[in-house]
Amino acid sequence: MTNNQNPINNNKGYYVGVDFGGTKILSGVFTNSLECIGTAKKKTKAHKGTEAVIERIARCILEALDECRLTIDDIKAIGIGAPGSINATTGEVIFSPNLEWKNVPLKRALERILNVPVFVDNDCNVSTLGVFDAELGAEPESMIGIFIGTGIGGGIIINRKLYSGLTNTAGEIGHMVIDIDGPKCGCGNYGCFEALASRKAIFTKIYSAIKDGQKTILTELLDGKLENMRSGDLKSAIKRGDEFVLKVVEQAARYTGIAVANLINILNPEVVALGGGVIEALENEMMPVILDVAGKHAFPGSMVKTKIISCRLGDSAGIIGAAVLAKSSLNP
Repeated sequence: MTNNQNPINNNKGYYVGVDFGGTKILSGVFTNSLECIGTAKKKTKAHKGTEAVIERIARCILEALDECRLTIDDIKAIGIGAPGSINATTGEVIFSPNLEWKNVPLKRALERILNVPVFVDNDCNVSTLGVFDAELGAEPESMIGIFIGTGIGGGIIINRKLYSGLTNTAGEIGHMVIDIDGPKCGCGNYGCFEALASRKAIFTKIYSAIKDGQKTILTELLDGKLENMRSGDLKSAIKRGDEFVLKVVEQAARYTGIAVANLINILNPEVVALGGGVIEALENEMMPVILDVAGKHAFPGSMVKTKIISCRLGDSAGIIGAAVLAKSSLNP
């Protein structure tokens, strides 16, 4: 693929939304009314380095366009949800530990390759936009998105707009401290929400207990290969009556309920939407506990009108939100 130095042309008809992280890149092509008409997926292969990953993002976009029988000349703008700390103004990835990126000018690099306006924001901010627009019809005045996966991220909508904060780092919900004597988080702090209730935290607790002699159906389910464990395996173990796994999952749900209550006490939003792989796999086990604990710890009267829901968009939230980002940034 060769670089194109021609002036950017935005007199076109479609948008592209991209959601990417340490393992995969997902691209979607959207009409002006934000209907998805085609997608493509590629592995990130972060180990190959920054330039290779950016090239793979560009190729994933072109593959999605090819699926729709479109070309890059049909695209008005591209939105991207990227992991880590993002300068949304410059489109630079300041720091992304999962990618081992520092100060990567993602916007500029992709605009040079594709000759289309590119807008970049944190992946969970973008997913929050997707839920807000596609699932909630952009109706609530305020909303908080919480996404529980390998880590925990979030986004905040105030006055129907994404709230980024003074230095574009608002929404780092996973690094809200829930237990000051809790385990060390990847950020270096102790007792963060992410260190207590993320998939990584849940799996770490299970691994440690098994090492100490705890019996669990997971050992049989995974044929002893615990490194292959997924969130869905926890669901299977619980269905087969594994009280230990249920206890670990419910504990994570209680921490999540505390986090939700704290956010409601501070922001009093119309909606709190929970998503991510852990919630998708364990919604029936976690949501009742989250609702109960949040209700008990929210300030009296603060939760009366707040709706706490589980997201329905799955992986689509990221690409839809990225398309919303592209359209709204191009036409503020």
